[in-house]
Amino acid sequence: MPRTLRLILGDQLSRSISSLIDVNIVTDTILMVEVIEEATYVRHHKKKITFLFSAMRHFAEELRQEGLNVVYVKLDNPENTNSFSGEVFRHVDDLKSEKVVVTEPGEWRVLEMMRSWQKGLLVPVEVREDGRFLCSSDRFASWAENRKSLRMEYFYREMRHEHQILLQGDQPVGGQWNFDQENRNALPPGIDVPDHPSFPPDEITDQVIKLVATRFSQHFGSLDNFDMPVTRAQALNALDAFIQERLPSFGQYQDAMKQGEPKLFHSMVSAALNSGLLLPLEIIKAAEMAYHSGHAPLNCVEGFIRQILGWREYVRGIYWLKMPDYAQTNALNATRLLPDFYWTGDTDMNCMRQVIEETRQNAHAHHIQRLMVTGNFALLASIEPAQIEEWYLAVYADAYEWVELPNTHGMVCYADGGFLASKPYAASGAYIDRMSDYCKSCRYKVKQKAGVEACPFNYLYWNFLMNNEEILKKNQRMSVIMGNLGRMTIMRKQEIKDDASRFLEALTPWEPTKSL
Repeated sequence: MPRTLRLILGDQLSRSISSLIDVNIVTDTILMVEVIEEATYVRHHKKKITFLFSAMRHFAEELRQEGLNVVYVKLDNPENTNSFSGEVFRHVDDLKSEKVVVTEPGEWRVLEMMRSWQKGLLVPVEVREDGRFLCSSDRFASWAENRKSLRMEYFYREMRHEHQILLQGDQPVGGQWNFDQENRNALPPGIDVPDHPSFPPDEITDQVIKLVATRFSQHFGSLDNFDMPVTRAQALNALDAFIQERLPSFGQYQDAMKQGEPKLFHSMVSAALNSGLLLPLEIIKAAEMAYHSGHAPLNCVEGFIRQILGWREYVRGIYWLKMPDYAQTNALNATRLLPDFYWTGDTDMNCMRQVIEETRQNAHAHHIQRLMVTGNFALLASIEPAQIEEWYLAVYADAYEWVELPNTHGMVCYADGGFLASKPYAASGAYIDRMSDYCKSCRYKVKQKAGVEACPFNYLYWNFLMNNEEILKKNQRMSVIMGNLGRMTIMRKQEIKDDASRFLEALTPWEPTKSL
């Protein structure tokens, strides 16, 4: 048997990962590395780095307990070359490895790096498919071939059939595929939100926290009260708590936002899922069982499953189908620099301030906060796609490029011109007011449409439509609102432009050299 070096990345913390399926306890070495290059190519949130390094160290210990030979290179190891390439080349040489096995990464940049190793190494490099996903890249490309549009809804239905989820024969349970209309409720006053499980740091995590506080002090985010699940056992505990305590109310309130309640009824398992501590099918099956046992209603279960079996698999398919050119598109020609308040939270817009501060504290914000608050503002303000994409990638613990880029580029920025989303997800302050209590504590008046006291989302919304009228009037889903724009008086349009110009010109662009 050849001596094989098997590299495990920080988002591949699954014992069932393809690169470990045939590991030989005698001849093989598993390599795991903490490298400054990956932690700093964007300035990742301190809690994101802490979560990944701690989860990696715990996973390495679990592999060692199986009797496997693990070489773990910590960030502060003086021999650390601080790059994947450097560490693979160093250990192939040191261990006299005769083969390198890796599982495909979640980022085009890293895949290209892996493909280049063969030229520099005198041993074969095998890049294996990541079998943890429920739709391979080839399978998605086959589904996408010859289709005029790639709508997630039809992909999702096919995945339901393929994996036999929430079906009665060939038909969906409940007689319809999608219960989204039942899942758009604001949070009613006085509703009790269950406590989320907490996982206090152990000795390994404490060591990582100290390392991150020292080495990444200039990065965004707080390290206070770190309590994320960093082992598979803890992640399973978190999943079970969600299924038992929050899934029955998740659906109808999944779009709601409440000041001081960053987690609400959300699962909070996305970081564990995207790092490999949990597997998508086991999460889906747990939710499906909750419906069949009568524990959770269908709209809640279907809405949750759709996020994983539908949207998560779909955006990964889009990523690998369209990269690397996809990231370069800018259909709306958005060029504004990212405002500094995305990093500082220093803004009078209470909705933005709340979401950014919660992101600073938790390395988390739920999907509506990302799409309809920070994302909506970026769209309306015409922020350059690459700048807001870098922000999302840096600040969220569950963010990897395969999932972050399509969501931000296609859904938030509409930078692909409608390839992923059928229309821009633009909204005025009325939407935020309807789905949250943010506006009640805001200096701006959400009911006011013009002037310095008006909610900026109100005039920025119409300014966005005017600036992109030639493109958006061709979109059938925008026909009603574009018709309303067409009936607007010249005087009102000028008022909107003046308000938007005054507000946007006062924004301070972020300076990348600043400390976070």
